[in-house]
Amino acid sequence: MADDKKKQEDKQKKHAHGEGPVTDAKAHAEAKKAGGGGGKKKGARDQKGPKTIQAAEGKAASRGEHPARLGIAYKEQIIPALMKDFGYKNPMQVPKVEKVVVNMGLGEAITNNKLIEQAEEQMMAITGQKAVVTRSRKSIANFKLRENQPIGVMATLRKDRMYEFLDRLLNTALPRVRDFKGVSVKSFDGRGNYTLGIKEQIIFPEINYDRIEKIKGMNITIVTTARSDEEGRALLRYFGMPFRTA
Repeated sequence: MADDKKKQEDKQKKHAHGEGPVTDAKAHAEAKKAGGGGGKKKGARDQKGPKTIQAAEGKAASRGEHPARLGIAYKEQIIPALMKDFGYKNPMQVPKVEKVVVNMGLGEAITNNKLIEQAEEQMMAITGQKAVVTRSRKSIANFKLRENQPIGVMATLRKDRMYEFLDRLLNTALPRVRDFKGVSVKSFDGRGNYTLGIKEQIIFPEINYDRIEKIKGMNITIVTTARSDEEGRALLRYFGMPFRTA
């Protein structure tokens, strides 16, 4: 009995000094704070790896998605290549694609409102994002156009959705253009932004040819942070933009 009592007293003393299993929540928190909390955090940081790539994967994973392929390629391959080509000292100086604007004008919608609904559905299928209806800013009597009348749809894509759209455009849609020989290298605006005209929306495999009422074209503007057309051209070429050589 005396030995059991002594063992119990020794056990209580150990708990009081933070030794042995801690059952009290407050004592556990204090022991964690005073003990190995800092070391564990430091170890986790050492195993994190490259910040930019890990951040992209974590964000996509939080939405239950895979990181965009072109987004990963930009961080792992394109940034180092452009730094070498243009002599950038810091990765933050490297130009990037900021957003992609897809615009579909519908002049016929003045007399047929149903075209707007169809265009919204098609834009949603192509971009994976709900389109915004564009409206006229003023009335033009000669064209029977009233102010604030729907005249088209547009979608502005950023981040993963932007990269996924560019991937489909460059690797799936453009090769489906009849007699395709590449895109013009002269469609930059002087500030590194590029606008591409598409004559038929059916080059995108998401569009069901049997369900469309009218063939429609669209403009795709790729907005970059490049300071010149030369930098913007190099950026898009690394992404796989098929510029014509002549």
